[in-house]
Amino acid sequence: MTIQKVLVTGGAGFIGSNLVRLLLRETAYEVVNLDALTYAGNLDNLSGIEAEHGGRYHFVRGDICDAETVTHTMNGVDAVLHLAAESHVDRSILSDAPFVRTNVMGTQNLLAAARAAGVQRFVHVSTDEVYGELPWVDPTLEGTAEFEQAPRFTEDTPLSPRSPYSASKAGSDLLARAYYATHGMDVVVTRCSNNYGAYQFPEKLIPLMVLNALAGKPLPVYGDGQNVRDWIHVDDHCRGIVAALERGRAGHVYNFGGAAERTNLQVVHTLLDRVGRSHDLIRFVTDRPGHDRRYAIDFSKARTELVWQPDMTFEAGLDSTVSWYEGNEPWWRRVQSGDYRDYLEAQYGERLQGGGHA
Repeated sequence: MTIQKVLVTGGAGFIGSNLVRLLLRETAYEVVNLDALTYAGNLDNLSGIEAEHGGRYHFVRGDICDAETVTHTMNGVDAVLHLAAESHVDRSILSDAPFVRTNVMGTQNLLAAARAAGVQRFVHVSTDEVYGELPWVDPTLEGTAEFEQAPRFTEDTPLSPRSPYSASKAGSDLLARAYYATHGMDVVVTRCSNNYGAYQFPEKLIPLMVLNALAGKPLPVYGDGQNVRDWIHVDDHCRGIVAALERGRAGHVYNFGGAAERTNLQVVHTLLDRVGRSHDLIRFVTDRPGHDRRYAIDFSKARTELVWQPDMTFEAGLDSTVSWYEGNEPWWRRVQSGDYRDYLEAQYGERLQGGGHA
């Protein structure tokens, strides 16, 4: 497999923009970024990229559900890294139709176009949420036999999604694997735990809590705050995606985790301590429907087959993330005010709504 040109879908979103930066910084690939620039797509995330990397980077504004655009963009592409997705659980509870359209129909459109174009490898980026939930275990017991022996998601864990978002992602996973089984297409599926890091849209837990804490505003925590997530820094996840592209086996699934299980309340306490704010800012709010109690990742397969493991400890990663938000106030101010959408009016004469970013 010889890869020269890579298509990244959703490359103006959080994970996508970090992946584009990593590809241009650490590989020789030519990178095409296909993004619809809906609400979570922000070209500020890629500021300076075109000037720095010249002819190796190309941006195409387009919807992954638009067959004509996808077919045109797929021309000459050797590999697809598919990240474009509606990804916010709360939004999926309010309205699930956009999730089915983008995550399922959009993925099918991309797979069909990639197959027709003879793309060498299709990496479908998914989430641990497709596995459902695990029995709760106290993460403060880390290092004990009880914690170490607690169940974790493996690549063989049956899919059991419990939200419209995760159900739509499970559907896209199954489509991707079906293209391998039915058409012999070289497809690799990756599933990651909760990401955090620079350029994350402030509707997600860590950036929302950081910005509220910096402003001295209340920090809303769902339920009792004891829901457990395994946190992975976005740079570690992006390295995993590249490893799957270059070393993954066709038809296989690879899990990426951060070896950092924390309750939501632990995360919030750590953030408040980091910015020097009182824990009294915490406000417990009504839990969301179907809130999964615990996720935890077993990434031993990725460690063995892809020679990958997370480099960033949660404490170092969180400190780096908070420092990034502290040092990039113009970026998050533009997001909060909506001014980051101004380029749509200037360049395209419109402001789109919806999602489609990772």
